Amino acid sequence: MAEANGYTPRLKAHYNDVVRDELMKEFEYKNAMQIPKIEKVVLNMGIGEAVNDRKKVQSAYEDLTLIAGQRPVFTKARKSIAGFKVREEMALGAKVTLRKARMFEFLDRMITIALPRVKDFRGLNPKSFDGRGNYAMGIKEHIVFPEIDYDKVDQIWGMDVIVCTTAPTDEEARALLKGFNFPFQVKN
Repeated sequence: MAEANGYTPRLKAHYNDVVRDELMKEFEYKNAMQIPKIEKVVLNMGIGEAVNDRKKVQSAYEDLTLIAGQRPVFTKARKSIAGFKVREEMALGAKVTLRKARMFEFLDRMITIALPRVKDFRGLNPKSFDGRGNYAMGIKEHIVFPEIDYDKVDQIWGMDVIVCTTAPTDEEARALLKGFNFPFQVKN
């Protein structure tokens, strides 16, 4: 199962060689197509200061482009809210959806490089599943990613990372992400 150019990401090879077999044994699936997999990863940066300075949204857009390896889209306000000085169609952030090889490369960098760089990191919250097998987490500082040059950053933003899986339950999704070495907190 190689990608178009013959290169298979390390995490995808790990999934095919190890994780699938472990999940098949643990949940006793009757068909290989029942084995859950990661469908997509959505990265989102909402910039609250965009109301006062439009350059900040552009800066966040460029940083998200470096982190994701592909161009994001601007997220815009649906309606005007005078109290927040927001006008309809005003750009307030950026988001990008990663699939296939880019998704696996991003997850690999996030798990092995970015999360260990987070200050006072004690593990991911194991309760952040939505009930349908999807996992959402927040990163307080986008500068933990190796693509971001700390000296060139004008401001530090947080970002949301949503991992969408085909798992029907949270238990199966948790086992899938543990197979990818997601550093979940252990209960004391």
